Amino acid sequence: MGKKKLYNSAQGYDLFASMYDESLLHLNSFERGSLEKLLGDLKGKRVLDIGCGTGRIIQMLREHGAEIVAFDISEEMLGIVNRKFPNIECVVGDSDNLPFEDESFDLVLGLFWIVHLRDLRASFDEVYRVLKKGGRFILSNINQRKAPKLTTKSGENIVIESYYHMPQKVVEALEYSYFDVARDEFIYEKEVWVNQIIEARK
Repeated sequence: MGKKKLYNSAQGYDLFASMYDESLLHLNSFERGSLEKLLGDLKGKRVLDIGCGTGRIIQMLREHGAEIVAFDISEEMLGIVNRKFPNIECVVGDSDNLPFEDESFDLVLGLFWIVHLRDLRASFDEVYRVLKKGGRFILSNINQRKAPKLTTKSGENIVIESYYHMPQKVVEALEYSYFDVARDEFIYEKEVWVNQIIEARK
């Protein structure tokens, strides 16, 4: 196998976008059941799917009635979202500087996202800012200590920068950003936690 090259999130996911759906389907098994319970009726609710990737959660959000804004750092990923869901608003940017007005969302989702954040607090502060009073922030924290080795469609071997966050540190960062943590759930496989799902409120 050839030498692997390290990329930041924007570069890496631009290269890997076309392979993303088939390679990360297992993530749904880590989240779907818990999310179905947490989402509730989203009819008329404005929802920001931050770090949306290729939009793997968007259909679920639509089924719950949400008005969705898809946000990601990768233009290629958002291009796939746009092809799948032509009527969804897609915005490219960095989560530590969200291009949205204060208190403009009822719910923010951040799934398989914080693994790519070095500084949780900067992005959590921004999520707090764009949430309406009483709004909810649902996020996941994958138990991933090493960045996965990926192969692009062209055959290039790549690694995308990622960071391991201890579960308690995620909770502490949320509280530092003034969130109230309402739910902190762990999903296990073979007695090892694979995913932490948190619901926090503004």
